[in-house]
Amino acid sequence: MIDIMLTLLSRKKMTAQYLATKYDISTRSVYRYVEELNVCGVPVDIVRGRYGGISIPDTFRLPSWYFTRDEYTATVNALNAMSSQVSDKSVLSALEKLQSQQKDEKHGNVCGNIIVDGGTWGDSKKFSDKMRVCETAVNERKCLNIDYISRNGEHSRRVIDPYVLIFKQNVWYVYAFCHTKQTFRTFKIGRIKQASFTGESFERKEVSRDEINLNFYYNAVTMVDVTLEIEKATLPDAEDWLGMDNMEPYGNKFIARITAPDDGGLVNQILSYGGSVKVLEPEDLRHKVEAAAKKILGIE
Repeated sequence: MIDIMLTLLSRKKMTAQYLATKYDISTRSVYRYVEELNVCGVPVDIVRGRYGGISIPDTFRLPSWYFTRDEYTATVNALNAMSSQVSDKSVLSALEKLQSQQKDEKHGNVCGNIIVDGGTWGDSKKFSDKMRVCETAVNERKCLNIDYISRNGEHSRRVIDPYVLIFKQNVWYVYAFCHTKQTFRTFKIGRIKQASFTGESFERKEVSRDEINLNFYYNAVTMVDVTLEIEKATLPDAEDWLGMDNMEPYGNKFIARITAPDDGGLVNQILSYGGSVKVLEPEDLRHKVEAAAKKILGIE
């Protein structure tokens, strides 16, 4: 019954047959639920005839008990965070409708207190353009031509069918069927140099959430447990990188213990701090950092 009410709130009018098909029930059950909603104080209108249908007046507001304040605030925060990343009009519409439902003194006019920005510093326009193209492709099932640069610097041109946008560890990815590899792949949007529509659409296959591998990064590289020694003067920058919770006092220095990908990026990140960040463990990583530093200095 609640599902039918929410569906009626999201649209101006719909038929009993549509609701019966959507929720796999009989039309008789639809009318019974409509009657129960009316009894509960939800004004559901039924118009008979060819152009008739079932609807809830636009003036209706959800009762204040439908959401607790915490539930309402959490929902608004989630929608606000999403709306700052994607331009889907349905997200903004849902946010506006939710806020319009809760204008009583109990909830106030909650505008949300979370903002998410997945772009890089100084590159928001280019990133936003690529996000918009990928988002449109997902929503409208449009094929894309992409120029992609892998972590190894390999350049490739592909045609993909974008299925899902993934936001993981402050990075946006698009999960798509790759025509080149003839399988599903996860592409980092920040590594898409250019994206454009092919002019063709694709027929979306049914893909469950369980089929989407969200540990793709862990599968691509080896993870290693690292212990770092950090100079006090470098602490603020190191905290931004490693997180304050990973810092432990160590005399007049600090120790950080993390699990990180064992790739060139980790070595370069450590070297960017000069001699202010040193690798204590593992020994293999310490040797890699030392070798890279000697190469920079031209020391054999």
